[in-house]
Amino acid sequence: MSRSALVGNVTAMMRDAGFLVSDRCAIRPKSFDVAARRGEDTVLLKILGNIDAFNAATGAEMRRLGEYLEATPLVVGLRTRDEELKPGVVYFRHGVPVLSPDTAMDLFVEEVPPLIYAAPGGLYVNIDSEILADVRQDRDWSLGRLAQELGVSRRTVSKYEDGMDASVEVAAQLEDLFEAPLTAPVDVLDDDDAVHDDEPTPEDPDPEPEDEPVVAVLTRVGFDVHPTERAPFRTISEDERRESRMLTGHSEFTETAEKRARIMSSVGHVTETTSIYVVDRAPRESVDGTAIIEREEIERVSDVEDLKDLIKERADEPNPA
Repeated sequence: MSRSALVGNVTAMMRDAGFLVSDRCAIRPKSFDVAARRGEDTVLLKILGNIDAFNAATGAEMRRLGEYLEATPLVVGLRTRDEELKPGVVYFRHGVPVLSPDTAMDLFVEEVPPLIYAAPGGLYVNIDSEILADVRQDRDWSLGRLAQELGVSRRTVSKYEDGMDASVEVAAQLEDLFEAPLTAPVDVLDDDDAVHDDEPTPEDPDPEPEDEPVVAVLTRVGFDVHPTERAPFRTISEDERRESRMLTGHSEFTETAEKRARIMSSVGHVTETTSIYVVDRAPRESVDGTAIIEREEIERVSDVEDLKDLIKERADEPNPA
């Protein structure tokens, strides 16, 4: 299956599952392909045939974008160089969860979360430690007795009851022994700390030299500005109360700039984020809701509210047919 067909299939699946899906980010470089939102769940999706193409820089960018846009970064892929991705299993690459299309279908359409995740050494599941302790005590088994039944040490059983996850094989043994479900699903959309390290958000890159004047203006009027490297926008900005967010583009107004502005508008609609595009000379007021603002105009802005008023005035202007 071509990557284009795969992207089409996954985005169609997300719409079938009731998600509002953005236009495809068809401009390179790109850290994600589409944004999607259903209720309170927002995801940034990277869709790949071979997930080995997902590198550390893209992973770091997606994690930053997820933090600032209050979204979960996810990769949907078919295979690695060595094998097909298994259904029902969550993989991780550079701190980002990876699902096969079947696993994504179960999660988003059937609303059945995965139970298994891959980590160095094999496949693992989350054991509900409280239920395990309860059923062991109800059976009147000591830690030593359960350890003997499983063929592990007493210390290992104690760790299971303290919250350590178990291999798929051990989890199956436990459920057979106690004839009760003991596993908990992997909470992909809430970034389950139980299955991978709670790593800090990677640091922002430095702004490109040509973007520094715009970044300086946004910072001066009260925004916390986060430059990007691989997104269809140059920065994400938050006001000091974290009540509003803004995507910013900056370049000459060319055909490519207009395309970026349309993508920014679509992504902003999904992530409930304002978007602006700063140019030297503006031939129009807006592009699909992305406000087009000249550099001289934005340099005259005095504060956040002043900028918000300008954006509202521009974004509300009808586009020419």
